[in-house]
Amino acid sequence: MENQRVRVAMMQMLVRTNAASENMAHAEELLAAVCAENKPDFVLFPETGDLGWATQEAYELSEPVPGGSVCEAWRRISQKYGVYLVAGLTERAGDKVYNCAVFFSPEGELLARHRKINVLQDVEGMYEIGDQLHVVETKFGRVGFDICADNFISNAVLLHSMARMGARMILSPSAWAVTPDFDNERTPYGSIWTEPYQEISRLYRMPVIGVSNVGKLSSGAWAGHHAIGCSLAYDGSGRLAAKLPFGPEAETTYVLELELTDPIARGTDFPDALMARGYMGQAEQTSHAPKGHGDGSVKP
Repeated sequence: MENQRVRVAMMQMLVRTNAASENMAHAEELLAAVCAENKPDFVLFPETGDLGWATQEAYELSEPVPGGSVCEAWRRISQKYGVYLVAGLTERAGDKVYNCAVFFSPEGELLARHRKINVLQDVEGMYEIGDQLHVVETKFGRVGFDICADNFISNAVLLHSMARMGARMILSPSAWAVTPDFDNERTPYGSIWTEPYQEISRLYRMPVIGVSNVGKLSSGAWAGHHAIGCSLAYDGSGRLAAKLPFGPEAETTYVLELELTDPIARGTDFPDALMARGYMGQAEQTSHAPKGHGDGSVKP
């Protein structure tokens, strides 16, 4: 597959707590304005864009995926504007609640659903842990997606895994929040994300993009914190390609053009390819690993 240029809309939107209908209407309003000026190929909305992150009412207000009104709203929006759409929502599955992201095609088909894996300690009693990773086949090749803290450097195995599954880009709905007294001038926000985003994008030559919401969190363990945007995009060279404004009122939409390249390797060729790019993790140790027997034993 040849290198391709794609346009990704970063939708750093205001998300109001427990106001799903209002938030869905606002999301479409923002996307309509974006598409009127510069129609994107992919659209990335924030984490839990329906109810807001970690709201105490998640259990009562969450809906199934597919089948719920929020999932249906995202489906309709993707189809109406003819875009690949990745967005966060709160999923109810029986007696369980998941922090979920959905990936829709331009035809409105639900291509995949991701349930957040790296759930923060403060809300681990609210959200169940996801058990799958996905890369999605698109006309631009495979695209991976996850949610927010799935990208912590301590959790980078998930990013490495999607890259090895053939992803040419990773999209991540996020909700980045700080205390109201956080001083962004004194301690600029973002280092927790820039390290893994930059490293993975450089190693695998693929863009990594995270979009956070803005606004005040008004329910749950993090009530009183401010979601502050500061959404980030790294291109396929490990270069910072976009950084959106910081602040609880910093709602911003931005269409970014990026180049997608072929994966750096396939299968067991990855360790040598990563070593050539300066990766010193354990992965390269498998490059010259002894060959195994059919019974699972290893030659000395």
